[in-house]
Amino acid sequence: MISLDDWPCAAVRNADLGSRTTLRVGGTAPLLLEPGDPEELRKAVVWVREHGHELRILGGGANLIIADGEVPGPVIATDRIRRAFRYVPFEMRMDLGTSKEEEEADPFVEVQPRQHFPESEPAPRLVAWAGASMPGLVGMAKRLGWSGLEGLAGVPGSIGGGVAMNAGGSWGDLWDVIERVRVVDESGEFRDLMRAECQPSYRNGNLGGAVVAGVVLEFEQSHPKVVDEEVRRYLLHKRQVQPVTEQSAGCVFKNPDPELSGGKSAGQLVDEAGLKGRRKGGAQVSEKHGNFVVNTGGATATEVLALIDEVRDEVASRSGVALEREVKFWGG
Repeated sequence: MISLDDWPCAAVRNADLGSRTTLRVGGTAPLLLEPGDPEELRKAVVWVREHGHELRILGGGANLIIADGEVPGPVIATDRIRRAFRYVPFEMRMDLGTSKEEEEADPFVEVQPRQHFPESEPAPRLVAWAGASMPGLVGMAKRLGWSGLEGLAGVPGSIGGGVAMNAGGSWGDLWDVIERVRVVDESGEFRDLMRAECQPSYRNGNLGGAVVAGVVLEFEQSHPKVVDEEVRRYLLHKRQVQPVTEQSAGCVFKNPDPELSGGKSAGQLVDEAGLKGRRKGGAQVSEKHGNFVVNTGGATATEVLALIDEVRDEVASRSGVALEREVKFWGG
C-alpha cells in the first residue's frame, strides 16, 4: 500500500497514463506524483526509492509503451516542470553581490538580467527544466535565431527523456548541443555533469540510474529567418517519410549495426520484409515508415506489443538481423 500521509509533492490517485503518451495506449498508475520544480522532483525520486518502488519517470510520453491494466507502484510526471529560459551571464545579473563562483555553480536558477540582452551573443544558451517540451525548445530557439536544434524539429516528448535517450535522427542528436545536465544521482542529490563526463552514444545519454532535472543547451548565433527555414525544411521532409501527424511512440527499433545489416536501417529491413501496413487490431505498421507502429484508433498495448514481436520475428527470419527495441516498455 502507498501511504497518503507523506507524499513529497502534489499527486493524483488512480491516474490514467495512456492519454499521457504519444501512442495513446496503456493503463493506470495507483499514484501519479506531479512535482512542480526540480527540488520537488528530487524529493519525489528519493521518496519512490525509499519506499522500495521501481523508479518510473513520465515526461512527454514519447518512446514509451505502457501495459494495459495497472502499473505497479507510483509514477513521477514532469509535465509541471516545464520552465525554459535564457541563461543570464554573470555580468548581466541584477544581484551584484553574487560572486562569479556562486553564479557559475548554479545556472539552473532563473534570474532577471539587469540590462537588455545583446543582439548577438558569442555562446547563446538556454536552460530547460526536465519537463520542457522538445517542440517548444525548437520553437524558442527559432524565435531567438539560435542554431543547433533544427534537426530535432518534429521530435516529440520532453527534454528530460530526450537527454536520457539522446534523442535525434539522421540530422543530429540532442547531445550535440548540450553543455551540461543536472541530474538526481543515486544518492538522491543534485549533480551537474558536463558533456565530456557522460560520453553519450547512439540513443543513450549514458546517465545510468540518474534522473534528469535540467539541462543547459548551447547554440550558435544565427538569424530567426535562417533557423525558421531550416526547421521548415526538416519538418517537410519528415512529414513526407514519417507518420508525424499520427499517434505513435516514435521509432520502434534501434538501427542495427550496418556491418550486420548491409548498411540498411531498421525501417528498410521492415519494408523489405513486406510488413508495412501489417495490423493487429488497432495497431498498424505505418504505411509511410516501417519503423513506426501507429494507433489507428482504439489500439491496446497488448496489440502493439504483439505486432512489434511479429515484425521483429519476421525480419530476423528473412534477413538474419535481430532488431533491438528502442521504445521503452512499462509492464503491468
